[in-house]
Amino acid sequence: MNLETTAVGAEESPSTRHHTRVDDAVRTSWLLCRAGAVLCALPIDRVVEIMRLLPIEQIAGVPGYVRGLSVIRGAPVPVVDLGLIVGDRTTQSTRLVAVRAGARTIALAVEAVLGINAVTAAELDDLPPLLRDAATDTIAAIGALDSELIVFLRAARLLPDDVLARLDSGKTAP
Repeated sequence: MNLETTAVGAEESPSTRHHTRVDDAVRTSWLLCRAGAVLCALPIDRVVEIMRLLPIEQIAGVPGYVRGLSVIRGAPVPVVDLGLIVGDRTTQSTRLVAVRAGARTIALAVEAVLGINAVTAAELDDLPPLLRDAATDTIAAIGALDSELIVFLRAARLLPDDVLARLDSGKTAP
């Protein structure tokens, strides 16, 4: 797969806009992040902002991949360790990526934000049979950049509805 990468903060070019036409193929832009050993791509239209790591208040009774809550723009926002979602390893986080997940915002703790990639649907691979049943809620597709695997995520499904409901209600015990 040949992905075009643009540094974060660089001026937007025609190849990095959300939906562009290149050789009659619609290219979609994804934010590329590192979560431990795994490269992850988030749909750019779901990204709210990227920020330095903020203080995180731990919450009892939530799944291990939920680090807790951070106050972002005056509101409590759940913080999810992206490394635990995709690689089963805690991320040595330096950044938070706030994304829209349905009607609310969640923050993803990532090791690094690497840039924006423009990808056509033809460049994405379907999930292998072993992952289709297990990961379809969070993983949209897989791909490769050079020799590294990229996991394309569904930002709206990173936290299950029952976890969001518990965080909203203040009831964190299982």
